[in-house]
Amino acid sequence: MPAFALEVVTPERVAYSGQVASLQAPGSEGSFGVLAGHIPLLTSLQIGELRFVEEDGNEVQMAISGGFVEVGREQVAVLAETAERIEEIDVERAESSRQRAEERLAQARAGQEEIDVVRAQTALARASNRLRTSS
Repeated sequence: MPAFALEVVTPERVAYSGQVASLQAPGSEGSFGVLAGHIPLLTSLQIGELRFVEEDGNEVQMAISGGFVEVGREQVAVLAETAERIEEIDVERAESSRQRAEERLAQARAGQEEIDVVRAQTALARASNRLRTSS
């Protein structure tokens, strides 16, 4: 199967750089796939799982938290807010973050605390995504 160059970049680091046979990404309008020779595309990403198959057939999964993807004829660039491979995910930390966000949202619903609800919902979505990706 023909391959294309993939680079996954966050503000802190290059999370992945290599040749891949296919890519599945969580687009803002729904999940989409990319194969070699795909038409050029620029779209936003939502919190979700990025999956790709390397040239040797190895499947890689990453938890990402939004950003953009630019698909060119021979290369794809994923510019993500965060990107973590399964082996990089700290499950205990993600579980703690999920519980903390759920508690804050429950307190806000009960009128006990004024919080930034959107921020808490985003934290909950990111933690849930990390846990889902790691399992």
